[in-house]
Amino acid sequence: MKPTSGAGHLWAALVVLPAAWILHSFLEPLLWASVIAVATWPIYRRFSRRLPARAASSATPLLFTMLVTLFVLGPVMFAVGALTLEMRSLADQIVAADRNGLATPGWLESTPVLGAWLADQWSAILGVPGGVSAWLRRPNAPSVLGWAQTMGYFIAHHILVIVFTILVLFLLFRDGEALARQLIRLIHDLFGERADSYVQLSIVAVRATVNAMVIVGLLDGILSFAVYALAGVQRPGVWGAFTGVCAMIPFLGYLAVLGAAVVLLTKGSGSAALLVCVVGLALLFAVDKLVRPMLIRSAVNLGFVWILIGSLGGFEALGTSGILIGPVLLALFGALWHEWTSGRSASAAGSP
Repeated sequence: MKPTSGAGHLWAALVVLPAAWILHSFLEPLLWASVIAVATWPIYRRFSRRLPARAASSATPLLFTMLVTLFVLGPVMFAVGALTLEMRSLADQIVAADRNGLATPGWLESTPVLGAWLADQWSAILGVPGGVSAWLRRPNAPSVLGWAQTMGYFIAHHILVIVFTILVLFLLFRDGEALARQLIRLIHDLFGERADSYVQLSIVAVRATVNAMVIVGLLDGILSFAVYALAGVQRPGVWGAFTGVCAMIPFLGYLAVLGAAVVLLTKGSGSAALLVCVVGLALLFAVDKLVRPMLIRSAVNLGFVWILIGSLGGFEALGTSGILIGPVLLALFGALWHEWTSGRSASAAGSP
């Protein structure tokens, strides 16, 4: 006996809801892979046409996935490796300072009002041999251990996200044509003929946000390199590249600038550290809050405030992939809102 419509909907809900619950833990790699596939699809089409047709089923998507992974993860791995070397150098300095005592920075003594007292406290606590290790073993030392465990979980989680993103990206390149046809057919069933405009708007918005992310990273990296070189930071090119990679994600670039300032402080360059903080943070803020929305707005009809809200709200709701998904969803919402209000205005004008 054929099931009724209500029973069919109930059966579909019983299947869809558990499937969604199972997939929600992998939402981030699914979103990242989808965004990268949409952004690079025209390049993939040109790439696949240059290879033999018999390789199109598996070899072509596998090779292109490896190239995209190298292009995306290459700068990230370079930045992480450079930061690791810098942190190792800083750790060696801390060990040497613990052995001989950490000298009081000159800028600390010249601090107004509290300079003399701060210098005395520094000399009494950190200026003696073994003072740094004793300070690290103070009663709230478990917080340091907890921070290390949290960082370990953070790294393991993102390695898992990267691995699944690469796997899903390969599947999207391999079966993208069929998946796109099925998705467009579903959207047509839901929205009718106007679905084509929604799909096109989504594609344009995704590519605009990805391009804005890359351009912001490059611009922030170049500007940060100039600031670091002017302030006397060792290896300014490495720190500039690291800042550019971090700046692709809102607010993360600020941590890179503060890290460079802390390195300068440990070497006694208080004025240079202040220069890096003030100028570096101001440049990152201007690029992130002005240039990024302008680049997205040039392709998507969204105001500055809505682009900013979409990026930050998407980051809070969906993680790093939400930086790209947030403006896309708001652009679709704006199109639906415009169509609904225009339809209601037309209906009101045509009524007696």
